[in-house]
Amino acid sequence: MKKTLSLLLLLFIFITAWSQPLTPDQIDKLAEQTMKTFNVPGIAVAVVRDDMVVHMKGYGVTSINTGRKTDENTLFAIASNSKAFTAAALGILVDEGKITWETKVIDIIPEFRLYNAYVTEDFNIKDLLTHRSGMGLGAGDLMLWPDSSTFTREEIIHNLRYLKQTSSFRTKYDYDNLLYLVAGEVVARVSGQSWEQFIGERIMQPLGMDRSSPSPGMTRDRSNMIDAHVPVNGVFQVVPIYESDLLNPAGGIISSVADMTKWVMMHLNHGKYGENNGSQLLQERTHREMWTPQTIIPVRGSSPYKSHFAAYGLGWGLTDVGGYLQASHTGGLAGIVTQVTMIPELKLGIIVFTNQQEGSAFSAISNTIKDGYLGITGNDWVKTLKENVERNSASARKITDDIWAKVEANRSKTGAAEDHSVYAGTYSDKWFGDIVISEEGGNLRFRSVRSPRLRGEMLFYTGNTFIVRWDDRSMDADAFAVFTLDKDGKPSSFSMEAISPLTDFSYDFHDLFLIRKSN
Repeated sequence: MKKTLSLLLLLFIFITAWSQPLTPDQIDKLAEQTMKTFNVPGIAVAVVRDDMVVHMKGYGVTSINTGRKTDENTLFAIASNSKAFTAAALGILVDEGKITWETKVIDIIPEFRLYNAYVTEDFNIKDLLTHRSGMGLGAGDLMLWPDSSTFTREEIIHNLRYLKQTSSFRTKYDYDNLLYLVAGEVVARVSGQSWEQFIGERIMQPLGMDRSSPSPGMTRDRSNMIDAHVPVNGVFQVVPIYESDLLNPAGGIISSVADMTKWVMMHLNHGKYGENNGSQLLQERTHREMWTPQTIIPVRGSSPYKSHFAAYGLGWGLTDVGGYLQASHTGGLAGIVTQVTMIPELKLGIIVFTNQQEGSAFSAISNTIKDGYLGITGNDWVKTLKENVERNSASARKITDDIWAKVEANRSKTGAAEDHSVYAGTYSDKWFGDIVISEEGGNLRFRSVRSPRLRGEMLFYTGNTFIVRWDDRSMDADAFAVFTLDKDGKPSSFSMEAISPLTDFSYDFHDLFLIRKSN
């Protein structure tokens, strides 16, 4: 009997030792390993547990140009983690009785229209936040992305009516950004303040997020702010942080992991904050709605966390991990990716910000820290995710290498050069405006009138198909341009499609249909 008890005690000690949360030293080593493995210049990590910050630190450098050290106060663009702030702003207005989640959008913004009249009439505030509009993944994002576009907020809201639905209303999850811009406009029209003023005064100030700002343009002190890093042909290139205020309600907030711990603790306390949680930012019922599944997301394959469901709430992704609810979100812009993860029943929050755009880096850190609290062993997330990256990159590279080999073979042919000047002219899309294809030195050039960074050389591929090779190589988004000919053999229109399966979905070339206007 004593022998059995001794064995059980040893087993308990063994299991406990391997299922303890990571120590600060272990998180330090994890961060350093992650930076080295995924080639990330700088990372900031914070962990909250039981209303206490148990780890908060920066690693690496804010910029390869300056070499300044990253710390817990370093400012990052948090990208789509801004969406939860927009949802919270609307929640505050719900608490004040100024709207309900079921308030129709056209009652607030009468000019709001979607492609389908029925969808327009029935579209409510909650629909703006839940990615179930019926529009396709990232539809219309080219009006925002890349950030050189000249579209106004009014034009974007108007142009939503031209984006055809790819699924039935409220039946399918397809992530979007543009409807969060509409949600930001709802905040402005209902509150009488700009979205930026509301976020700053009604959320950031009460929580004491003193270094944060609702937009890059409102960030006063940039002395400790990251640069964004994009790999171009295997070499890092510093690119400007996205600055357009149009994106703010969907992805414009600037913050640090230190400030974000205050945001996370408010959520873990169901809307309460401050000394002894004596203040209330959101009513508990409103906060509960934000973490209630609204749009079902298919669960594919097995999960080490034994997840049985996935859904999107109001500004948060929801799933079950090890029997607990998890609320999380990621964010990504050129050269920046972020992740916020919470397990409410454990009062656990994990925040990881990076200044490189490889999302596997934040996943490796978040998952490893999470495993310690869940008592899960045996996962080497850095190794597993690195293998996934290499496998996906190799598959995509095979596709693009084959295509470029064919393009080069066409260019090297002699005596069979074809005059492509017939394709030159101005083409127009209802929501994206004009594209000018011109002939320069015997070669075709592509230029977007409304998004000046979208310009590049057009190279013959096959038949009536060309490859657009963008001048800005940091975009990593070369695309097919497939022309349709009229009865006289003259190009009358063309469509587009990204070449690489790894192209960011916000380059939604496939949503364009460009009709010839003139020669």
